[in-house]
This record gives sequence, C-alpha cells and structure tokens, in this order.
Amino acid sequence: MDRRAFILGGIAAFGAPSAIDAQMVEERKRPIGAMPGNQNAQGAAERETQPVLALRRGLNLSHWFAQAPRTQGYSQEHLSVHTTASDLALIRRLGFDHARLSVDPALLFTPADVEIVQGDRLQALERAVQMIIDADLAVVIDMHPSSDFKKALGRDDGDVERFADFWRDIAGRFARRPVERVVFEILNEPEFADRYRWSGVQGKLLASIRQAASRHTVIVSGHRWASIDELLSLEPVRDANVIYNFHFYLPHIFTHQGAVWGMPFWRHLVAVPYPSSVNNVAPLADLLSDDVSRLLVMRYGHEQWNGTRIRAEIQQVAAWATKRNVRLICNEFGVYRRVAPASDRARWIGDVRTALEMHGIGWTMWDYAGDFGLVTKQSGQSVVDDVIVSALGLDPRS
Repeated sequence: MDRRAFILGGIAAFGAPSAIDAQMVEERKRPIGAMPGNQNAQGAAERETQPVLALRRGLNLSHWFAQAPRTQGYSQEHLSVHTTASDLALIRRLGFDHARLSVDPALLFTPADVEIVQGDRLQALERAVQMIIDADLAVVIDMHPSSDFKKALGRDDGDVERFADFWRDIAGRFARRPVERVVFEILNEPEFADRYRWSGVQGKLLASIRQAASRHTVIVSGHRWASIDELLSLEPVRDANVIYNFHFYLPHIFTHQGAVWGMPFWRHLVAVPYPSSVNNVAPLADLLSDDVSRLLVMRYGHEQWNGTRIRAEIQQVAAWATKRNVRLICNEFGVYRRVAPASDRARWIGDVRTALEMHGIGWTMWDYAGDFGLVTKQSGQSVVDDVIVSALGLDPRS
C-alpha cells in the first residue's frame, strides 16, 4: 500500500477507528492478535505465539538521550558518560528488572527529511541499549520528543508519515535484539487535543513498527498526558502484544511542589504535606498571598489524599484493563524532590507502588538520577536514597 495514500486516507478524517484498524491489518498483511478480550479461536492461538514479557519494577533513565541540559546538549561526551555500566549494574542489583530509556527523535534525524540520520548518535543509542541488556535489564525505547514535535504530529499528516518512516527504521535497527529484552513505546505523553486523531496516528505508528518488528512488545497510551482518564477513553488497538500505559502524579500540588514548569503557582509551594487534611494544609495556606493558590491548597486538604484515595484511582484503570483483557503498566510516577518533605515523598511513592502491585500492574518510577531521582550523583558516585528504595518494596542492602 502506498504510504502517502494510507496517511491521507486513514488520518485526515479520524473518528472511524474501525476503518483505520482495517487498514492496519491490510498494511501488515495479518494482525498480530485479536482485539483484547476477544476469545475467538484465532485470537487465542495468536496470543499463545506471543512472548510473555513482564515489566514489573523499573526506573526511567532521563536526561540522557532526551531532555539534555541546554548548557551541554547531546555531545558525545554526554552520551558516553551520563549513565554508565556501573549505574545499570546498581539498578539491577537493587532489584529492578527494566529501564525506560527516553529518546528524543530529533536527536537522531532531521524532521524535514527522515533520510538524514545522525549516525554517531544512532550508534551511541545502540551502544546504550546493548549496555542495558548486558546489565540483565529489559529496555523500553521510549520516543520522548519536545512539545513542539508532538503538536506538529497533531496537525500535520506529513509529519506523521515521516515519523512513521522513522519508527519503521528504528524498529528495524533493534528487531534482532531479544523480544524479551527490547520494548518499543510509540510516544510519550502525546499532547493531542483530539483523541480520535491520536487513535489514528497511534494505529499508523504501530503498523510501521510491526512492519519491522512483528514480535516485540509495544507500549501504547492515551491522547494527552497519558493520564488514567485518557487511557479509559482509548479504544483498544487490534494487537495482542501491546501494553497499555498510564502515568500517575496525582495530586500534582504535592508531587510537583517547587517545580518551575507547569502551573505557575507550583514554584511557590514548599513543604506541602502528604497525606492531606484540612488541618495540616491550613498553616501552608495562611502563608500564601495569592487567593487562587490558597484556594487550591485548601481544596487539596479537603480532598484528603491518602493511600485509600490513590488505591481508588488505580482501581478504576485496573477494572478497565480486566474488562478488556489487556496488560497495564504505569511507566511514570514520582515526586519532585527539591522541596517536598522527604518522609511524605517516600510515603506517597510507597502508597502508589502498593496500589499498583495490588492489581499486578508493572511500574517504572520517574526517575533514576534526575530531579525526581532515586540516586544523587556526587563526585561521580551514585548515592542511593535508601528510604525510597524501601518505599519501592526493595532492599537497599542488595
């Protein structure tokens, strides 16, 4: 099938997922699996041929192949030393079984011409993936572009087609790696305003991956920030070997206190407590001069965020997955650690991790050594936060 005809015919209209799925099947010649939850003989047989990949406990490797500091950029030195074999050995020793590697596609190719590839950076990525595998970890290759890149996908069919070509090439590069070690994640937090368009775009990208890597697991998500409610509105894809992903940072007023991005008032918050109650947020609210900020802090107290509330949220997505017979992962959750009370941060992380594991949902904490990190880099050494390791249900003495 002509790729341009596919993109214009399958994406321009959006809002007819069944037609898009039919085109996916035609382009791939055969589906990888039946619709999740379909118990027909063909679907059951295809499920049996798929590798069973369990991503149970993981860490995000951020600011390496994506989100690099502006002052440093993606120099060969940065790509070589930011995360080392020693870091990966430590991650494995602590009991993690996978790492999610954020990759900015603009690092590797020119958006206007997918044929122009940054060869040295691609080789560095291949070395990094192999280094993670050699550390006895599975690796999720997560396409993690800028907001501008994602917004272009939301409005420009040509950009979608070029990105699909890019994904086909990248998947082909790693298709020979073991299926139980390499996972492809289509797009981090897509930021699409139109969920119907995202359904079509995600289907197109999945089909491109499948042309080059028919047996590797692929991670899919909802249309904007990969939140629970966006996942619940997602029509499952016609592919049995996918994992459905969501991110969990609720409530942001606690997890993102002190952050200098996102909501403007976050940067002014310090020592927001968890769990929340009317009484324990009142002293903080009294210190805020902005009326809206004070309202939101008091609202957080009245909402009484605690382990029970978190379990209720995650119960909803677990029920959605059970109904559709699909696999789940939460591949981002964490607390910005600059000003959050350390003990409250650990308690929130422990409550989320416990809620996920209650339902057999794998998880990947954000992140290894960044602003939400498990470790702090000091003079070239990684200092582990033992309290957070324990909150994750692992043994810091490992």
